[in-house]
Parts: sequence; C-alpha cells; structure tokens
Amino acid sequence: MHNVKRVHQSQAATQAKKERERSKITEYLALTNDVISRKKTNDWSKDAFDQTQRLLQLNPEFYTIWNYRRNIMLNGIFSQSTSEEINNLLSDELSMTMAALKAHPKVYWVWNHRRWCLENVPDGPVVNGQPSLQWRKTNWDRELAVVEKMLNADARNFLAWNYRRYVMASMPVQKPGIVELAYTTRKISASFSNFSAWHQRSKVFSSLWNTGQLDPVQSREEEFDLVHNALFTDPDDQSAWIYHRWLIGSGENQEQLRQEIAVIEELLAEQPDSKWCMESLVHYNRLLLKGGCSNSDELEQKCLDFLQKLKKIDSPRKSRYQEISAQIWGQADPQAV
Repeated sequence: MHNVKRVHQSQAATQAKKERERSKITEYLALTNDVISRKKTNDWSKDAFDQTQRLLQLNPEFYTIWNYRRNIMLNGIFSQSTSEEINNLLSDELSMTMAALKAHPKVYWVWNHRRWCLENVPDGPVVNGQPSLQWRKTNWDRELAVVEKMLNADARNFLAWNYRRYVMASMPVQKPGIVELAYTTRKISASFSNFSAWHQRSKVFSSLWNTGQLDPVQSREEEFDLVHNALFTDPDDQSAWIYHRWLIGSGENQEQLRQEIAVIEELLAEQPDSKWCMESLVHYNRLLLKGGCSNSDELEQKCLDFLQKLKKIDSPRKSRYQEISAQIWGQADPQAV
C-alpha cells in the first residue's frame, strides 16, 4: 500500500510464517481428504456433519461439501430427530450461514444452502392437535428482516432485491402487496435513483392489478405524482424515466398520454438540454402517431427536431437517432435524414 511503512521481518520470522502457512495447508488438505472419504462411503453420522462445518468454515465455496452436509441431514440426522429438533438444527444452520455471509456475502453456495434450510423447516409446533405454521413463519419473518438489513446497507443491491422477491413469494403467511408498496416508497423517497426499488414497485403493481386488488386506472394516475417528483428533482437520472415509460405502456390511454407529454414539455422548458426529456417526447409522440391524430405532420416534425438536437448532445447514439428519424420519414437509409 502507498504511504505505509514496510516492516522488514527477520529471516527467522519469515521462516516461522511460512511454517505456519504450511501447517494450515497440511491441516486443510487432511480435513478435505477426510470429508471426501466420508462422503464416498455415505457416512451420515454426526461426526461427519461436524467435519463438514469445520471444512466449510475454511472454504465456504466448496459446494460439494454443502451438498454433502444437506445429504447428512436428510439421510441421517432428520430420521433420528423430532420435528422440534429439526427446526432447532435448521435455525442453527441459518445462524452458521449468516456468519459465513458476513465474511463472504457473494458466495452463492451459502445462499443456496440458506434457501434449502428455509424450505425444509417443518410445520409446528402442534396446536390443538394440528401442526401450526409458527416455526416456518418465524424463520421466514427473520429472513425478511435479514434482507432488509442488507438493503439498508446497500439500497441498490439488485441481488438482495431478487432475494427479497424470493422471500416474499415463499412466506407461509403472505404479506399484503400494499405493504411492499410502502416499503418501495420509503426506498425511493430516500433515493430517486434506486432503479431496483422502482423495478420492484412495477412487479408489485402488476401483481395487484392482475389479482384485482387495485384499480389500474386510478392507481396509475396517483403513481404519476410520485414519478413527476422524481423527474423534476433529477431529470438526468434514468431510473424514474424508465419507470415512467413502463407506466405509460403502449399509450392506449391517449388522454393520459397527452397529459404526460405536457408535463415533460414543462420540464423541458426548465431543462432545455435534457436528453431524457427529448427522448421521452419522441417516444410518446410516436405513440400518439400510432394511435392516430389530426396533427400528425406537426408531431412528426417535433420528433425530427428533437432527434436532430439529440444527435448533437448525445453523439455516441447518433446512429440510433438517425435510424428513428428514418423510421418517421419512412426512409430506408438513415443517413439521408
């Protein structure tokens, strides 16, 4: 490292360090050979289980050993345990994997093992002669809290958002979609550039609309207020623009489409060089043209004027704008525009 004074070790200290490293390697190889040998002989014992934990603490990316550990539970430990003991064991596994994730947050094999543990939590305990969902609910609720801690640390972590969707879909007692909407609102309000939160919001709305829990027309109109706030706050950030385009869809609601065009034109008046304003106006005006309108010549010219300006302010995408211009003119050669 720069500006850090190097400490020169004596030859004896260097040799001692090498010996320690050599000893660790020897110990690791011996442990690996022992566990692999046990695996080959289908050793489902508690001793084998403990050995896998020792090895995985040294090397959490050893996916074969994670598989072996699960097989020990399925073929050995579970068959000799009560439901409560299985639940306690899986809770310990979740604690163990959490410790591993703190040091190795991106090792997929640890996450896979965690999923397996959650999916194998038994029903229980028995209440009034019937198994309850208490154990499963407790573990899945705790997992949701874990994901929220991850997103508090990094609100744009798309892996955590994907995992959150998995957890939400797997919970034995489903959270209302409106609760997840409130969560995404908090994340978006903290940062309008949180693309993952916008994306999650689109997933939730789609589900609520498809199941008839929300009126698509009314909720869309209310949603535009939130998006407008984001667009006017940071017109150069693409996250809200992409979400806005998703809300508009194919532009079937022509009245809504015209209203949004007027809003963007107002923003463009304040930000005359906004690439996203002009790109969106081209896209939305073309939707109007597809729907049929009386002032098609005027709209086409508007689009062409915006595209001409976009070629200058966004030159790396000049060819793309030329191609769109050619489509508007109905020409085959975009260079002719």
